Amino acid sequence: MVGVAVIGAGYWGPNLVRNIQATPQLRLISLCDLDLSRAQAVLGRYSTVRATSSLQEVLADPEVDAVAVATPAATHLEVALAAIEAGKHVLVEKPLAASHADGLKLVGAAEERGLVLMLDHTFCYTPEVQRLRRLVHDGELGELQYVDSVRINLGLVQPDIDVLWDLAPHDLSILDAILPPGVRPVAVAAHGSDPAALGRACVAYLSAQLSNGAIAHAHLNWLSPTKIRTTIVGGSRRTAVWNDLDRTMPLAIYDRGVDWPDGQDRRVSYRIGDMVAPALPVGEALRAVMAEFAAAIIEGRPALTDGRSGLRVLAQLEAASASLATGGVFVPVANGAMDGGAA
Repeated sequence: MVGVAVIGAGYWGPNLVRNIQATPQLRLISLCDLDLSRAQAVLGRYSTVRATSSLQEVLADPEVDAVAVATPAATHLEVALAAIEAGKHVLVEKPLAASHADGLKLVGAAEERGLVLMLDHTFCYTPEVQRLRRLVHDGELGELQYVDSVRINLGLVQPDIDVLWDLAPHDLSILDAILPPGVRPVAVAAHGSDPAALGRACVAYLSAQLSNGAIAHAHLNWLSPTKIRTTIVGGSRRTAVWNDLDRTMPLAIYDRGVDWPDGQDRRVSYRIGDMVAPALPVGEALRAVMAEFAAAIIEGRPALTDGRSGLRVLAQLEAASASLATGGVFVPVANGAMDGGAA
């Protein structure tokens, strides 16, 4: 079994604690938080897991093989780098770091020591995204033409980041997971506004140009009174629609679209075929994250959402921020960040 410590007992930490304890290959050793009473409250009165406020104590513990970091993004570099330098495998909550440069330091340190650095891009481990990935990679949708997503609700306004850095990592990590081999984002544009006078964008629209000529778009909003979570993946043969709030039919595949005949007659014809709702396994995505973390450590291999996937997301976030600051023009994505794409 892999001994794990969780760093951070705030919003996400308790979810990590619960799922680590439910994963047979993992054993929760300790929970660390600057507020010791909060860590103790998460564990409960009768837990044998140690609560501590000392990161140094956790990293010096020989029983701890790995740490799961659920602290604010601004602290990811400090906490995760200390863990890596102590010889621990690391799972980091999104985003990987506060900047691409910081993320690169973490990836380099982990690769130099042969340690697993994994991103908790939870949505990539849902049955729906796993099926979308297969549909795209196996060519069942045809050539990828567009990806369109909406992630809006009356959300938890973050004190230190804007809506792009809060919500876009979900959609960008999903995009990274499902893109076919050889296709990558090459430029990103972002538009945003601050109608609530929060001092940072709380409504934003992000567009990514893909290397095959397709486009990916995300609508992000902290202020919407209604919650919408949809992703549409359009291909030349079929289109897949994922509604994350529909538990009865979360994923639907439509054999409907536009056909462009060859030859001189270029009149558009519309294909109206069947809709299929595939049966999907039921299970908590975070449980699959923990299973992948354990497997990557035990098997000595990169995780599906490894450090380099986190770098690719950071590169797009930084391009989006640069675009937002310059009026929404397309900003090239750093090419170096695209190395080591998902297989």
